[in-house]
Amino acid sequence: MTLPGEVDAVVIGAGPNGLVAANRLADAGWDTLLLEAQSDVGGAVRSDRELHPDFVSDTFSAFYPMAAASRVIKGLHLEDHGLRWRHAPAVQGHSRGDGSWAMLHRDVDVTASLLDAEHPGDGAAWRALVDQWQRIGSSLVDALVTPFPPLGPGLRAMIKLPRVGGLSFVRQLLAPASVALEREFGGDAVRLLLTGNALHADIPLDGSGSGFLGLLLIMLGQTVGFPVPEGGAGKLSEAMRDRFVSRGGAVVCSAEVTKITVEHDRAVGVQVLDQLVGARRAILADVAAEHLYGRLVGFEELPRRVREKMANFRRDPGTFKVDYALSAPVPWRTPPPYAPGTVHVSDSSEELVTTFAQLSSGSIPERPFLLIGQMTTADPTRSPAGTESLWAYTHVPQRVLNDAGGNLTGTWDADEAERFADRMQDRIEQRAPGFSERIIARRILTPMDLERRDASLIGGSVNGGTAALDQQLIFRPIPGLGRATTPIRGLYLASASAHPGGSVHGACGMNAARAALAGARLAPRRIRAGGRARISAG
Repeated sequence: MTLPGEVDAVVIGAGPNGLVAANRLADAGWDTLLLEAQSDVGGAVRSDRELHPDFVSDTFSAFYPMAAASRVIKGLHLEDHGLRWRHAPAVQGHSRGDGSWAMLHRDVDVTASLLDAEHPGDGAAWRALVDQWQRIGSSLVDALVTPFPPLGPGLRAMIKLPRVGGLSFVRQLLAPASVALEREFGGDAVRLLLTGNALHADIPLDGSGSGFLGLLLIMLGQTVGFPVPEGGAGKLSEAMRDRFVSRGGAVVCSAEVTKITVEHDRAVGVQVLDQLVGARRAILADVAAEHLYGRLVGFEELPRRVREKMANFRRDPGTFKVDYALSAPVPWRTPPPYAPGTVHVSDSSEELVTTFAQLSSGSIPERPFLLIGQMTTADPTRSPAGTESLWAYTHVPQRVLNDAGGNLTGTWDADEAERFADRMQDRIEQRAPGFSERIIARRILTPMDLERRDASLIGGSVNGGTAALDQQLIFRPIPGLGRATTPIRGLYLASASAHPGGSVHGACGMNAARAALAGARLAPRRIRAGGRARISAG
């Protein structure tokens, strides 16, 4: 492997944020090198055929409502580079313990009619909620993916606020998921959809912020759907890579950066094996905050406060995932009225609260809440006709203290992994008798397996750190930063450990790239001339 001696910018990590950052720098005309430790780009947006050669499995993430809504991703025009979005007939279904379904359909009239059938009046309440979101939702999403403070989108949202209820709407956003919208809806379907989506992150269902997250996801589901890339999640990453290369960027995989070189409090290069690559303008790190602070840059090169504050950085729970190749679709005991791409499995909202409480206390849940992806239902190219490529995942504690459902210890060795996968599978079997008979192949990915495949997923944490309010905005990853800048000049944090955190929206990478471009305009840059360094205005 031969690398260039010096470039304008080095981007470390070719996850979605690194790919977005690299594209933005290339668009600005910077000579940009993108380095990835794994054998291919994508980070946690990849797919494979290792389970079965005829089945495409999304190795990590799978559905991308934030990508569909984010102006960052939309602004790349990835359709020009081969990306095609596909949608299931229905966005999401929540399977209750009695076999009935709470459903979210992309057609607002269909969703409303299903809600009305369960509880008269809920359909009208749903239409009113969607109308409210249509007025202000895009501004809220834009504010979410803008560096803090989001002045432009925030101002637009404030102007629209009186049209959606003013402070009453703000109060609704701040309400915990466990009580949000309870006055507006008489049935429990919306509550199930709201709380289930809130549990995609790790904010307590009775804590502020959880209601907004649940509302955000169900409204995105209603307005843009939960799309998937045709052919597998990796196609999204490949489109971003191809766009970057088409603009003159260079990508090198199997190239792990082991050290960032710092001179006079400025990042000037990266070490890759025995090679040093200089960075004239900036280094952007799409890596876990724990890997940047203390490893790629030693704590001795950072202000003392960074080590102290990073000691309090918290991860979100681990993820335990099972992939399936099925000989036929899931034999739901009570088929849903429309086939959903994503499925939630829990008996009730009360069970969701119990599950989160067990996670928070370090217990492996007795009845794990399942998030399931029916991938062939969403994208028929994922497996042969009449079959289903499917996965199920659930959350487990980062540090296991006990097992609420048996005698697992959290070592996740082969025996424990099989037993917990069976516990998850039993939940599906209860709702879909005969499910196990349709399994052609099963793959188990423990939290440690996920981390081995993507080093940023520490302990199987997929959101770059807890989504709790005390580690968001100006507190992410440590209090006092809140932006892509770091204590080292010319070094920017471009991963989900930075604001606004997890999900595939590309904002962390775009924020870092914009900060790097702004920094270069304000600072001189190093240019090699005749083998010696000279300084030029940026």
